[in-house]
This record gives sequence, C-alpha cells and structure tokens, in this order.
Amino acid sequence: MLLYWLMSSFISKEASKPPFEIKELIKQCYYIGYKSLPLVGITGFIMGLVLTIQSRPTMAQFGAESYLPGMIGLSLVKEIAPVVTALICAGKIASGIGAELGSMKVTEQVDAMEVSAINPYKYLVVTRILATTLMVPMLVVFADGIGLLGGFAGINIHSDFSLVHYFSKVFESLDFIDIIPATIKTIFFGFFIGSIGCYKGFTAANGTESVGKAANSAVVVASLTIFIIDMLAVQLTDLFF
Repeated sequence: MLLYWLMSSFISKEASKPPFEIKELIKQCYYIGYKSLPLVGITGFIMGLVLTIQSRPTMAQFGAESYLPGMIGLSLVKEIAPVVTALICAGKIASGIGAELGSMKVTEQVDAMEVSAINPYKYLVVTRILATTLMVPMLVVFADGIGLLGGFAGINIHSDFSLVHYFSKVFESLDFIDIIPATIKTIFFGFFIGSIGCYKGFTAANGTESVGKAANSAVVVASLTIFIIDMLAVQLTDLFF
C-alpha cells in the first residue's frame, strides 16, 4: 500500500511537471533540518562522550588506549550516529508530519486544496519527502562531527590528547569504503521517514483521535523501517565490500 501510494504521488502528472513548489521545499528543509540541529547536536555530543568513557577502561586493560580515537571514529561514522540520528528524526519529524497532515486530512483542508485546483500530493507530500531525503544525511554528518568532538572531550578527561592528534588518528582509521555505505543508507533513512510520515497523515480516518494514532504509528513504523534498512545495508556492505 505504501509503495503504491508513493508511486501515485510522485508519478502523477501534476506532481512531476512544473511549476515546482520550491518555496515550500525550502521551508520544509528549514523546519526539518535547521530546527533539528540543537537536538541532533546535543545527542551527538553525548553519544561520543559516553562511548569514549565506557570504552576507555576496557581498552586500557589491553594497553590499547592509542586506538581509542580510531574506534570512536569507526563506531560513530559507520553505525551509531546514522542510526541514532535517524531514530531521533523518526520521533521528531515523522510524528510531526503525520500529525500535521493528519489534522489537515480530518479538517478537510486537503479536500479544499483539491477543490482549489492545488495538487495536495505535490504541495504537501513531495516537498516533505524531498526535504527529509536531503536533510537527514546532512543531520547525520553534523552528528558525526559533534560526536567526534564529544569523543575528544571524553578522552581528555583522563588523558592529554591534542585536537590535531586526535582527529589525525580518527581519519587514519576511516576509509571511503567506511563512509560511502554509511552515507548512502542515510538517504534511504530520510526518504522512508518522510514517506511514512506523509502516508500515515494522508490515510488518517475521520476524527481527531486518528491524528494522534497517525503520529504514533508513523514513529513506530519509521523506527522499525530504519532498523530493517540498517540490517540490509550491513549485509550488502559485508557482501560487496
């Protein structure tokens, strides 16, 4: 049902021909991307800090503290930052889109747009899905950077690492083969977060109670989808790289 709904939304003549809703797309990028920076930044810093503090004693037992920056970099960039940031976006963005479009659906604002010769799929759905597809990878990159700074702060609680030495160790451990698959899967994270939020909002039944159900269902389904995509991405990366 979701795939059929997406195809009908994107392939319809009105959704695929100009004029495009550039202003609405920029507006959604602002709300989805810029407005999420504080939450993503705080979470990213805490991720890096906690990961470092928890890992340091174990690595110290084996005299491997010098490998700590590389471990932090690999863990954050390949797995922790993309998945945790996507889950945050699922909770914040997917629920917001589901509630917003659900309330528009039950109050017949969507029907009013159709009567006014405005394609609601083009104005409401396409812009939001494109915005999440663009912004979630950028938020993940931001979380990577802030998380690495959190790791630097965690190392310097017990050691004396310079910032230059720390980041040189981090980048020594990272290859393009580590970064590219992690970046590609965030594009799919963003696409499905936006798609599921829009789908749940647009398919909300009549009544205000369905708005809350749409928001809750969007978070649950989007979170589960993120884990499934991540599992598939890990398997494909292991198979081909």
